[in-house]
Amino acid sequence: DAALERRFQPIQVPEPSLAHSIEILKGLRDKYEAHHKVTVTDGALAAAVNMSDRYINDRYLPDKAIDLIDEAGAKLRISRLSVPQEVRDLEEKILEARHRKEAAIDAQDFELAASERDSEMKLQKEKEEQTEAWRKSGTDTSKVVDADLIAEVLASATGIPIFKLTEEESSRLLRMEDELHKRVIGQDDAVKAISRAIRRTRAGLKDPKRPSGSFIFAGPTGVGKTELAKALSEFLFGDEDSLISLDMSEYSEKHTVSRLFGSPPGYVGYEEGGQLTEKVRRKPFSVVLFDEVEKAHSDIFNSLLQILEDGRLTDSQGREVDFKNTIIIMTTNLGTRDVSSGLQLGFQVEGDTKTNYDRMKQRVNEELKQHFRPEFLNRVDDTIVFPQLSMTEIIKIVDLFLERLDVRLADQGMKVEVTSEAKDLLAERGYDPVLGARPLRRTIQLEIEDTLSEKILFKEIGRGQTIKVDVKGEGKDAEFTFEGIETESLKPAEDADSELAGLGSSGSSGSSETSA
Repeated sequence: DAALERRFQPIQVPEPSLAHSIEILKGLRDKYEAHHKVTVTDGALAAAVNMSDRYINDRYLPDKAIDLIDEAGAKLRISRLSVPQEVRDLEEKILEARHRKEAAIDAQDFELAASERDSEMKLQKEKEEQTEAWRKSGTDTSKVVDADLIAEVLASATGIPIFKLTEEESSRLLRMEDELHKRVIGQDDAVKAISRAIRRTRAGLKDPKRPSGSFIFAGPTGVGKTELAKALSEFLFGDEDSLISLDMSEYSEKHTVSRLFGSPPGYVGYEEGGQLTEKVRRKPFSVVLFDEVEKAHSDIFNSLLQILEDGRLTDSQGREVDFKNTIIIMTTNLGTRDVSSGLQLGFQVEGDTKTNYDRMKQRVNEELKQHFRPEFLNRVDDTIVFPQLSMTEIIKIVDLFLERLDVRLADQGMKVEVTSEAKDLLAERGYDPVLGARPLRRTIQLEIEDTLSEKILFKEIGRGQTIKVDVKGEGKDAEFTFEGIETESLKPAEDADSELAGLGSSGSSGSSETSA
């Protein structure tokens, strides 16, 4: 209404700076200390402003910092409202004394009843004194709201692991390579590149308007590209569920773009939002994995340009989705198909793995430049080419799979020991230079897990046994053997379980063999 607007003078009130927000909180501190009966430190005020500015992006200062102080004070006050354990213990003792007194009265032992009555009265008086002391302690301000409590409140509100908000994060980042290598075998260059980029971001040397990191993972299939994304999600955010995985082959048509960012007004699914934007809105701290990104429709890359450059995206409903705290990973197999087929046909020079990797890296970079626009590649932090796995690394992956199998068997009171010969045979039969490590999982399921499951069901192997897996024969005639060995440390304490273990071990005095 122009007439109404003409009668008023608009006054723009911008968001205050960090320093001004801290001064505002200092002015409000006395009111919150009196209300919650706590003491708020200067460090807590600074932490509330700095952490809310960094981790809460859909609200403004000083409102979001004030809420952190308020919630931290309320959390501390509520923790003091619960009855102390000492008072609860006295209540139980009073109840027991009362029962003994009533039992003595029923037995007409009045001397004992009088003694129990005196004991009950003494306990009751002690309880009243402790209750009064506890209530008086609630009126003092000895409880302190500090920066650690602010971090704890923010972690519960946003879902960010609390170690990310404190000094402990820096020590974890320094050993990031070791943590990632617990799940990702080999790929040293890729792990180092990821770790350097993340440390650079956490040190505050990266543009705060862009995502925490953006990478293109290129290389043959089955070499650990997706596994590294999962390991990175677990390391940074404490949970593998923080990985948002999107198969871009599902978005190869023009009409599928709306599924990713939301349908326009008037179309079906408008109120549901996009699959990407809604997931990031719910989990702003996450790793976003675009799997096989080269298969996506070209219109999707226009939106990805905005995400990579500005760290934000406006969905179909006009809401701004923040990507500044996400890590963008795009995987591709471009440029690796010819190299993989060359390896399969025997074109690789024995022992010259570096030359082959350099050739593959050059081929990948050429294919990426042909398929993607220069402005898209320039916005990506790093393009990492994954080399193919060596036989040594395949054996380490065998160890990783067998450790997971051992954990599952431990729930049933068993464990597995695999000889080095058996591991070598598993690696040999599960290794494929074209498919990478993926056939290895199927090989272990077929050769080890299927046979073990049959022997457990037939009670040839049972609780309290260590299952030794070995190899008999050589070459194509090699077979895996399984032997159940009684182990004292695995025997259950319960008699019923001991009997079951005895039944299971009765049929496993020798070794049982299965064809490989």
